[in-house]
Amino acid sequence: MEPLDTFPAEPLVSAEGQVLDEWLDHNGHMNVAYYLLIFDRATDRFLAMLGKNPEYIRRTQCSTFALEMHLTYDRELRPRAPYVVHTRLVDHDHKRVHLLHSMHHAEEGWLAATNESITMHIDLRARRSAPFPPEITTRLDVLAAAHAGLPPDDHIGRRIGIRRRG
Repeated sequence: MEPLDTFPAEPLVSAEGQVLDEWLDHNGHMNVAYYLLIFDRATDRFLAMLGKNPEYIRRTQCSTFALEMHLTYDRELRPRAPYVVHTRLVDHDHKRVHLLHSMHHAEEGWLAATNESITMHIDLRARRSAPFPPEITTRLDVLAAAHAGLPPDDHIGRRIGIRRRG
C-alpha cells in the first residue's frame, strides 16, 4: 500500500471482511480473539497508509509495538456477518500513536466493537523506542489536522470497572 499524503476529515477505512466460520465460538458468534486480530490488522493497514509497511521495516529496521489496548464488545457479530473498521487518529507525538478503531456491521451500520490503542515506534536493532522519521511525522500531523474536528467519542479514554448504582 502506498502511503497517503492527504486524508479525509473522517475516520479511515482500515479493515473490511466477513466473519469466517472458523472464528466462531461455542456461543455461535465471533470469538473475542478474532476481534483483536481484525483490529491488529486494521492498525497495520492504518500505519501502512502513513508509510510504515514491510518495505519500510526492511529499509529502516524500525517498526511499531503495541503498548496498551482497550476493547469493547457492543454487539455480537454472527456467522458470515460483513464488517468494516473505521480508524481515527486520537493523538500522536514523536514516537507514539493513539488510535480508536470502530467495527461496524458493514450492511446494517450498527457498532459491534471498539479498540482504543497506543502503539510506539521502535528501533528493532536496539529494541528501544525511536522517533518517527519526518515523512511519517508529517503525515501524522496532516491526519491529526483532518481528524481534529471529529466529534467526541465515549469510547476514548474509558476505564474498566463495575459501575454501582445508588
